[in-house]
Amino acid sequence: MEAENCSHEEPVECDTESAKGTDEWEVDESIKQNWEKQQAELKNQLILYDVDEWAKLRLSGNNSQGDSRPLKFVGGVDISFVKGDKYNACAAFVVLSYPDLNVVYQDLSMVHLTAPYIPGFLAFREADFLVNKVKKLKRSNPELMPQVIVVDGNGTLHPRGVGLACHLGVELDLPTIGAAKNLYCVDGLKRDEKHFKQCSQWKAFTTGHSSGYDVNSERHSITMATHIATLKKPGDSFPLIGQSEIQLGVALKTCQDAKNPIFVSPGHKISMETSAWVVQLTSKYRVPEPTRQADQLSREYLRKNRKDST
Repeated sequence: MEAENCSHEEPVECDTESAKGTDEWEVDESIKQNWEKQQAELKNQLILYDVDEWAKLRLSGNNSQGDSRPLKFVGGVDISFVKGDKYNACAAFVVLSYPDLNVVYQDLSMVHLTAPYIPGFLAFREADFLVNKVKKLKRSNPELMPQVIVVDGNGTLHPRGVGLACHLGVELDLPTIGAAKNLYCVDGLKRDEKHFKQCSQWKAFTTGHSSGYDVNSERHSITMATHIATLKKPGDSFPLIGQSEIQLGVALKTCQDAKNPIFVSPGHKISMETSAWVVQLTSKYRVPEPTRQADQLSREYLRKNRKDST
């Protein structure tokens, strides 16, 4: 499979999730209210700190193969849609070995979407298909179960703080990470408008995961483009802090040639810092390998099985 050059990218855009499987199905307001209630209940179950031993080893800088519970397997999930078809898509779940990032397991299949797409409620459209694939692996090949799953979407970077990665994490009781290509514009976050306020409670990330840019400088607000320009090398990042002054995610430069960052946020049973760490560890190009492989394999599956695919 030919690897793309990460320098050839589209400009970063504000993502309202509208591009992914948008349809025109009408949804009763009571359904949305029920979904919001479910999201509120799920939010109360979120664990946004490191739970597993492999994640805690990050703090000690000791995650070698000599450890009893190192990071060995990382999962990735994505759904690719059939062009012009609002009902059918290919769901993909892959597992990569770490540190070589080879695909050791893949499960791809066509799925029939039975729920409408509404911005902010992506999980109610996609989560069940992805959850079932992970549970299938746990039954058939538990020795290949990933210790963390990277999701093509968002975790806490979401209008109600519960994106697709959060849903998957709680349903599976596994650490999950949201890694989005475009910024989800919530809580006042905007791509090219002045919005970053001086934040007195923000603390710098651990060494290696901060660009060194002083958010608490005399400039009380700067543009997203200016923030991105401070990212000079892989591993550089800055926090995504909205009008609420709550950190929702991280903008992370994953490879040297990447003009735009990946927008990372924790889903479940993992911290913000470790989420960025995992995404950086698993990135050869701009998009982390777990979701890049899931995306490429699902698109290839559609090309082979659907003449009308994207």
